[in-house]
Amino acid sequence: MADSFYDKSQAKNLNKVKDFAPEQAKAFSEFDAGVFKEGALTKKEKEIIAVAIAHVTECPYCIDIHTKNAKKEGAALEELVEAVFVTSSVEAGGAVTHSTNMHNALSDDADDSLYERSNLKNLNELGKHAKDGFQGYSGFNSAAMKEGKLSKKFKEIVAVAVGHATLCPYCIDVHTKGANKEGATREELSEAVLVASALLAGGSYAHIANLIESYGEV
Repeated sequence: MADSFYDKSQAKNLNKVKDFAPEQAKAFSEFDAGVFKEGALTKKEKEIIAVAIAHVTECPYCIDIHTKNAKKEGAALEELVEAVFVTSSVEAGGAVTHSTNMHNALSDDADDSLYERSNLKNLNELGKHAKDGFQGYSGFNSAAMKEGKLSKKFKEIVAVAVGHATLCPYCIDVHTKGANKEGATREELSEAVLVASALLAGGSYAHIANLIESYGEV
């Protein structure tokens, strides 16, 4: 048994998955193949999104596989780094936007619903009580989402996928509107969300390699 939880050699254990759950392994493979087919988004774009989502799931196997796939499809390292900064920005934004729930929890007049769109009107409360940190976040978010090697439109598409992976309704709302403003289609957004779905499933799937290693089947 390997001493490290993340020895690359453990990935070979995934070859055994079909022996233990053949129907499920086949269905996952077909799901993954369908998601990564060329469509409204190119294979390159889907692999860039996959790298971004793999940094949400923090799955080293997924980061390794999809970084290599993205490179094979022609993605530059600068594009991948920018995509991961979108992930970082949206994850930071999830905490920031959820501060509106904290504000509501401290208010006797707050609505009973935790996820009203109107909650975002209270976002300035965070800046009021933590000015320097909030300004720092705002500057970081602007830098992460500005046009670079990746277009603003594509960054918003990535952000929508990340919003679904982080289960942040505020992020989904804000970035779906941002993507729409930049000209993203429903087809592009839907395909991006399915990449997020496949990566969430894939993180669990890939870690079956660790399960098999720990069980002692190797």
